[in-house]
Amino acid sequence: MTRRVVVVDDHALFRDGLIALLGSLDDVEVVGEAGDGAEAVEVVAEVRPDVVVMDLHMPVMNGVEATRRILADQPDVAVLVLTMLQDDANVFAAIDAGARGYLLKESGRAELRRALDAVGAGQAILDSAVAATVLAGAAASGAGGADPDAGAFPHLTEREREVLDLLARGLTNTAIADRLYLSGKTVRNHVSNIFTKLHVNDRAAAVARARDAGYGTR
Repeated sequence: MTRRVVVVDDHALFRDGLIALLGSLDDVEVVGEAGDGAEAVEVVAEVRPDVVVMDLHMPVMNGVEATRRILADQPDVAVLVLTMLQDDANVFAAIDAGARGYLLKESGRAELRRALDAVGAGQAILDSAVAATVLAGAAASGAGGADPDAGAFPHLTEREREVLDLLARGLTNTAIADRLYLSGKTVRNHVSNIFTKLHVNDRAAAVARARDAGYGTR
């Protein structure tokens, strides 16, 4: 299956090099490019790709806001952040906006290939250099009280918290999709993102964390 990709980066030389690299990969087709976040929103709306490779620090509109706007219109698109920024604020902002992957620009060809395959398949992936940051945030979010409205899991989006609450109530993905008027694929993507942000490997572990925080009981 060929993955259709849009590349977003404000540095033209890096963008051109990345397009050339992606074009050399089997089953990858670069269908668009953009030099800032605002242009990215327009290009993605036009070409409807499978994956957007997104820089964060850009003029006009940054990558976090562009990610948020793209996913508001096309929630099934996978956004893979590719950046030099690895501070907590940018990592969490990108994840909160809905990015499914976060890689640093020092990543090699093989890492980029794996990340594209993962996010394109609905999975979430983090660079090893930022994974510890997410783990620490997940641990901190799990240390709160039992009221799900008291700030538990602050790194989940509002929609992900809705999905997590329904998971904790025992609903299947199909039932969650029906309840929230979402596609099954969108629900699966939300569940995958929840697993990554909570640093759990399966549904049972996510439900246990959620119930400890008071989800599924209202």
